[in-house]
Amino acid sequence: MSKNQHFRSNSKAAQLHTKIFFRKYPTLPYIVKWFLISSIIGICVGSASAGFLVSLDWATNFRENHLWLIAFLPIAGLLIGLLYNYLGKDIEAGNNLLIDSIHNPKEIIPFRMAPFVYLGTIATHFFGGSAGREGTALQMAGAIADQFTKPFRLTEPERKILLISAISAGFGSIFGTPLAGALFGLEVFLIGRIKYDAIFPAFASAILADLVTNLWQVKHTHYHIDLVPQLEALPIIYSILAGILFGLCAATFSKVIHYVTSFFKSRISFPPLRPFVGGIIVAVAVFAMGTTKYIGLGIPTIVQSFEQQLPPYDFALKMAFTIITLAAGFKGGEVTPLFFIGATLGSALSLFIPLPTGLLAGMGFVAVFAGATNTPLACMLMGIELFGAESGIYMAIACVVSYLISGHNSIYGKQVIGEAKHSRFQNQSGRNINENK
Repeated sequence: MSKNQHFRSNSKAAQLHTKIFFRKYPTLPYIVKWFLISSIIGICVGSASAGFLVSLDWATNFRENHLWLIAFLPIAGLLIGLLYNYLGKDIEAGNNLLIDSIHNPKEIIPFRMAPFVYLGTIATHFFGGSAGREGTALQMAGAIADQFTKPFRLTEPERKILLISAISAGFGSIFGTPLAGALFGLEVFLIGRIKYDAIFPAFASAILADLVTNLWQVKHTHYHIDLVPQLEALPIIYSILAGILFGLCAATFSKVIHYVTSFFKSRISFPPLRPFVGGIIVAVAVFAMGTTKYIGLGIPTIVQSFEQQLPPYDFALKMAFTIITLAAGFKGGEVTPLFFIGATLGSALSLFIPLPTGLLAGMGFVAVFAGATNTPLACMLMGIELFGAESGIYMAIACVVSYLISGHNSIYGKQVIGEAKHSRFQNQSGRNINENK
């Protein structure tokens, strides 16, 4: 046998062994492929989140040391509005565009979504708007990841998995909660159902993105619950009561922010003028009240809510500032303000609900978020990741009750109802939140 014949024989044998191996382990190519893709997503998104968090800290600290900047919030709003009106109309939907692209994949999400939302969010915080960071993280992640659809020659179903993985990576890395981030990506686009064929890429992307963010030595805020009561009948009843109030708060936030958004659109026809007017309202309110407590992320107040009983108006004022800021057209997310609203509401509830203040703050932190985004499993896991497993049952009770009480309301209008929360609403299944209004 010649050398060439021997080589061909060995090559055929190797191919045969490979085929037999893959028949025995058919999921291995899937795992290898999505691990490589998830690694790329993790590196890119984790690095983007790290840069964004550092920028956000700088913007917040600079503003707090130069409060006169808040007077220029209307001008910042006008510039953000002009940027999106003339160069970003196709990406203005933000998180709803990501959710819609998972349900109905069309054109690749323009990459400019990432720098636009980054600049818009930094400007919002720099000049004193009340907004969060998750919206920016998700949009940056989705815009970055979707650019790999064509180079990797992904099919339509695979592109859906890619976007879910990007959302998971963005959420997990921005909050330092990779497990909750993975579940959030799997839950957020379809209420009541989870896309299990995306479970490996979602978890891999979220964990790797969080690892990369940590490698950049970016620190996340830590919260501590001092006392968790023993699991008994009364604490469970109190938790259910708190969950009901958190759910009502979440539903109120979702309804009011959509109403105020529609109000701005109906009264001000030129889009860039909406954040200009909203900026005037917020800036005047800040100077009139003489405090910056209710603008920006509000992390110091969130931390304080775990340590002492806060007044019952804190959550309402933060809700008002956030709704005006975001409904007018400023950029940022709703989730960190929802953490503030939930934590301060929980802290205030300890006035008449006999549970530890820190525990109620933690329950509100995740439960209002669960009700407003319809992601109870992700929020339960977030509670465990942030506050420890010993409080897990109380977090779960609050999140589930809030999720049910909030009804078919959401801060994301493009969420599709996969499984109705109650048989009475079965006719709403298969439609998105906006269609059921």
